[in-house]
Amino acid sequence: MRMTFHTDYALRMLIYLALSSDGRATVGQIAKAYDLSRHHLLKVAQTLRAQGLIETIRGRTGGIRLASSPAQINVGTVVRAVEEEMVVVECMGSGRCQISPACRLKGVFAEALSSFMDILDRYSLADVVGNRGDLIPLLGLDGGNKVQTRKVAVE
Repeated sequence: MRMTFHTDYALRMLIYLALSSDGRATVGQIAKAYDLSRHHLLKVAQTLRAQGLIETIRGRTGGIRLASSPAQINVGTVVRAVEEEMVVVECMGSGRCQISPACRLKGVFAEALSSFMDILDRYSLADVVGNRGDLIPLLGLDGGNKVQTRKVAVE
């Protein structure tokens, strides 16, 4: 199974916010830390906000923050909320195959996907950032990063 970049970036955004010393950041800061498109991350932030995973903060010191603690954010739940279509092979989605009515392979892939998600369900965002001492320097966070004063609207 390969997740979309949208899901990948959503998880990265949540990781950054969980590591941020004051729990807040701007989309621009996150884009710079991961060397990703700010425009694309704005779309990701909109998705995360719509799913209730982040909150936006307006004003001069605005930005985004997690809507709940990292321990309460389940990785499997995030993937299900953000990933548009969870299929491993075409026949699991809207695709057609001549042997689909009798094929057992579709069931094998459905079981594999279920196992994949079961594993993701075992972990919270807190588990993922448990090695914060290693992650913080890699993202350019010094443990005392401040939110830029530039307002970033996510609507």
